Amino acid sequence: MPGSDTRVVELRVHGIMGTTAESLVGAVAAVDVAGDGVGRIVRPADRLRRPGPGPLLQTSDRAVPRTIEGYLWSGMTSGGVSKSTWALMFPFTLTNLAHWMLPPVPHDNPVAAALGLVGRSLLRLAALLLTVLFVTQVAVVSLDLVAAQCLAPGAACMAGLVPDWLRELRGFRPIVGLLPAMLVVLLLARVSTVTWTVNAPPLPSPVPGNRPRRMPGASLVADPDTPTLRALHTVAGLSVLALLPSGGPFTTSPVVTSQWLVGLSLLVLAALGVLLLDDPTGSAPHRAGRWLRMALGLVTRRVLLFISIVLVISTVIAQDPLPTQLTGTDITIEGTTVALLAVCALFALVLIPAALIARREFWADQPRELRPWAGGWMSPIVLAVAALLGGGFGAGVAIAVRKVLGSTGLDLPDGYEPVTLLWGVSAAFALVIGLLLGTITGVHRWRNDRRGEQPPESGLLHADSPPAEQATATRAWRNGRFQRNHLHHVLIACGAALSAGAGVAVWMRLRDFGPPEWMGPFSGIGVFTLGFLAAALMRAVYQAVRRPDLARTLGVLADLACFWPRESHPVVPPCYALKVIPELTQRACEHLQDRSTRVVITGHSHGSLIAVVAVSRLMETLPPEDRERVGLVTAGSPLQWAYPRAFPSVVPHRALAELHGELDGRWRALCRGTDPLGGAVTTWRRQVYDSKMIGMGFRPDGSSGPLPPARATESGALVLGSDHWLPDPQLQPVPGLRWSPGVRRHSDYYADPEWDQAVAIAAGLM
Repeated sequence: MPGSDTRVVELRVHGIMGTTAESLVGAVAAVDVAGDGVGRIVRPADRLRRPGPGPLLQTSDRAVPRTIEGYLWSGMTSGGVSKSTWALMFPFTLTNLAHWMLPPVPHDNPVAAALGLVGRSLLRLAALLLTVLFVTQVAVVSLDLVAAQCLAPGAACMAGLVPDWLRELRGFRPIVGLLPAMLVVLLLARVSTVTWTVNAPPLPSPVPGNRPRRMPGASLVADPDTPTLRALHTVAGLSVLALLPSGGPFTTSPVVTSQWLVGLSLLVLAALGVLLLDDPTGSAPHRAGRWLRMALGLVTRRVLLFISIVLVISTVIAQDPLPTQLTGTDITIEGTTVALLAVCALFALVLIPAALIARREFWADQPRELRPWAGGWMSPIVLAVAALLGGGFGAGVAIAVRKVLGSTGLDLPDGYEPVTLLWGVSAAFALVIGLLLGTITGVHRWRNDRRGEQPPESGLLHADSPPAEQATATRAWRNGRFQRNHLHHVLIACGAALSAGAGVAVWMRLRDFGPPEWMGPFSGIGVFTLGFLAAALMRAVYQAVRRPDLARTLGVLADLACFWPRESHPVVPPCYALKVIPELTQRACEHLQDRSTRVVITGHSHGSLIAVVAVSRLMETLPPEDRERVGLVTAGSPLQWAYPRAFPSVVPHRALAELHGELDGRWRALCRGTDPLGGAVTTWRRQVYDSKMIGMGFRPDGSSGPLPPARATESGALVLGSDHWLPDPQLQPVPGLRWSPGVRRHSDYYADPEWDQAVAIAAGLM
């Protein structure tokens, strides 16, 4: 029971797009009280820059002292040149993201375990091929386009900048061609070694007596195989550089033939390594890949890297003078592309039965709005988009470079023609679909406006509001609901359109069919689209370096993508979740050492996922008397419509229900129907009956089922289960709180009068 010395620590975590320390803690000034400058723990400050307490927390019978702290993690995903260039690895990041979107594997099901093993292996192989494709495309620009063709003796390209005597200088052109590509490979290897230092001790083992369960985010751990995967990707990237200039094993030079065979052997070895090196957090880490981990130790990895570097250097020596036509470029880039697309198709086929088994075991009895996107088959769609983005971006850069060089005599690989056709058709298709969806959406909204139909929740929340405000709330509610319900449909449509176009392009290339005359304009559109894609990404990176405050698009992508640990692809930005969650958990444990302190971890937007994972780990490791002093508040959270449906094995719906039961009513969710990124968290199938909101949702005992009718609070919110539905626009100003007029959607949750009540309930004081 709370005593007279009870106090509350409200530990806030912000969401995507970052925030300032002052906004996070709701003060005009804030100072750091802990952290290492990257992960910052801040508090409100007075005029002398001293940490101060927060406002008193009003409970049902008295006011309780409250300390407001915020964990600021935005410095790990934004700011600086190096973080901005992470956007160039977006296709790699999508491939890594596809691992976390895999369907869950049921226990004691050997068929599902085998399918999961094959799926993870194919995903790692696709990631390796994407790295090889990226390095090959870099070499097409530096080695083939610039060194072999543009800098050829007597060529008109760059004639005023590079004299003929320099073009004929021994070793000049091979070095110009291979050195940039080699540096790119080594730079990728260096980037993949970057990790965040965790300033917190390891979490203790689960307390005896706690029931074993799978809490949300239990699989968010570092993969010890990442150094091995990094070495294999680096070896593959370097070995493919030796394949490009030689053109194949049937050459007149035995030295070149030997180099080609060694490069191919290293490439095959890397492919076999990623296939057999299973995920240690998978279903059987003691079996698959165990011997390979021992064989690919530190010494073996260093030897392979040394051989690869020596191979590239010897290629520079053997390919002097560099021929003006590189016969190995076409076969290498087309072979890699076909292999990548074939692996993606095989991966998609393997995941069909895996998703069907997971559906039968996990979500067959769930409502449609809670089931995973695409029936748990979202991972192949994301992988296909990653592969096509990677190929398209490389082709776009090559086309842009050739245009900058300004020479019509420069030839690109023949495989780039189907790519331009694919992206031209996809761009036209996207335009048609966008216009069609826009027209349908506009007509649908116009009909609803004419009929005066109002979402039932909005009608209850704004029953006494003026008609104009009711109309504003209704439109905002419909817009928010539409975006939440149909965002994944847009992603699926884009992935399906690109995949279908890729299939047609590959078929035409294999059959050696040229595009018909009527498709000529589409190739031109594709060239423009790819050039625009490359220029837009480069400009976004430049803007992020020059004006970090304006780089919101890159910030959103970085915040979402960098949350996930390295798994299928090691060359991705470091995962901040592996630092934020342990440090946040440790900070809560430090406060809980005071027996009179109650800790409420609050998360806004994407921060709600961090908060949920941190609280779930506290529930596993704290003794029962301390667990009762932990609460959770989420606001504007996508924990129902997005994360459990996109990542069913990481944040399963059942795990959220169990966590809700463990907290025994101390999980409160602030929701707005107008929020396009937030929405319901613990309730679903809501409806209005007899002027009361009813629905299904999480119960305090961890089960799910019908809930008692919603009750209205003093601020005008409706509380159904653990969801607090807020009126938006706010009904009226509240003395002592900041007033924010108009529709607030995803912002200003801290200023809502319902916030303090939710914190008090989560603290167990109401």
